[in-house]
Amino acid sequence: MLRAIEDKVIVKPYKQEDKTSSSGLILSTLQDEMPNEGTVVAVGPGLLLDNGVLMKPDVQVGDSVVFSKYQGTKVEHDGDELIILTYRDIYAIVTKWWYRSYSISALLSCGDISILL
Repeated sequence: MLRAIEDKVIVKPYKQEDKTSSSGLILSTLQDEMPNEGTVVAVGPGLLLDNGVLMKPDVQVGDSVVFSKYQGTKVEHDGDELIILTYRDIYAIVTKWWYRSYSISALLSCGDISILL
């Protein structure tokens, strides 16, 4: 496996799926279109700033992330397509805490939730 250095993050992008129209035609995605979501497979130790402080990335291996669509370097390693990104090119971590830990009825019964998506 690859090991990330400095503030680099290695992401395995989610596969683009072909979509089917209502008439049954398969609409292929463009080959040029890059995915912008994936799973983190490696995280570097961080970037050493001028003042000697190590700025560690906030992502961890296994996180689902949203990243800049046309940034990073595409590489193929052990048959997997991977993207090496700078930490700053990651925009968000996708969290589904309510989906993993709680049922919606349990959340509603506790009274702490005022707005649901």
